[in-house]
Amino acid sequence: MYRDDEPFFRAVPGFAEPAALREMNGVTMAFIGDAVYELLVRDHVLSVWNGRVELLHKKTVSFSNAAFQSAAAKALLPTLTEEEQAVFRRGRNAHTAHTPKNKTRADYHLATGLEAVFGYLYLTKREQRIASLFQAIVKMNEEYENAKNQ
Repeated sequence: MYRDDEPFFRAVPGFAEPAALREMNGVTMAFIGDAVYELLVRDHVLSVWNGRVELLHKKTVSFSNAAFQSAAAKALLPTLTEEEQAVFRRGRNAHTAHTPKNKTRADYHLATGLEAVFGYLYLTKREQRIASLFQAIVKMNEEYENAKNQ
């Protein structure tokens, strides 16, 4: 149970330690990063569109599908710090048992790398950096959706 005087969302105690993060595999970072990313997407979608659940779901999927996340990862990669790029590679190169449906394996691995970066930034409490990267993703999504609709 959470108290009013503590943050609702907080990193797992001990996981923000550099040694623990060096030992954490990329898929584990992507696991928490997926949740962070999804919450950011849903918060953004609700702040921009107020409509039927079907519309909200469609808008959310436009951010969360592997093809878009892959394109976003490629665009953001040059802007990532060396540390973030190392985390991205750990996520991208991690071996998973999951076989993507309707997406290429390459897209899936790039999306996993992006999620690992969001997980790492969350666990190290770098909220401003998360916000900066997500703002860039929002802009990319607008351009991506406009290009699809033309």
